[in-house]
Amino acid sequence: MDRGHQVGGIRLPEGNWWDWDVIAWDPGRLCLAAGWDLAYHHGLELVFDDPGFVSCPSTFQDPVFRGPTSEERARVARQLGGELPVVVAFEADAGGREPVSCLVAAERLEIVHETVLRYWRDDVAPGQRLAPWVRPPK
Repeated sequence: MDRGHQVGGIRLPEGNWWDWDVIAWDPGRLCLAAGWDLAYHHGLELVFDDPGFVSCPSTFQDPVFRGPTSEERARVARQLGGELPVVVAFEADAGGREPVSCLVAAERLEIVHETVLRYWRDDVAPGQRLAPWVRPPK
């Protein structure tokens, strides 16, 4: 049984969060989505509001989240001229020989746990929603 993962002191909900990708990244928001098969849906989103520092690949697998080191916090503070309330660090498999060290700093973090369909359906069930890019067939 998966008991969840820690993200900078925040516990992720139970689930198989193997595959991850960036589904939104603009000046006000970074959204990482996770699931066990991202072809059809995802079940978890980490939504970072007002990200100030982002260092991670667009797709990765099996991240190991941990608290940021003092050096990582200092790196973010140097880059931004100050600290941000949320700093999340993790190592992940991005397809190379070694895991990639990743770091995200933002004003806020929201964890959204619901099924997000990545394909069109007319009959979206309660507790589900369509991904923002999904459109009805022509």
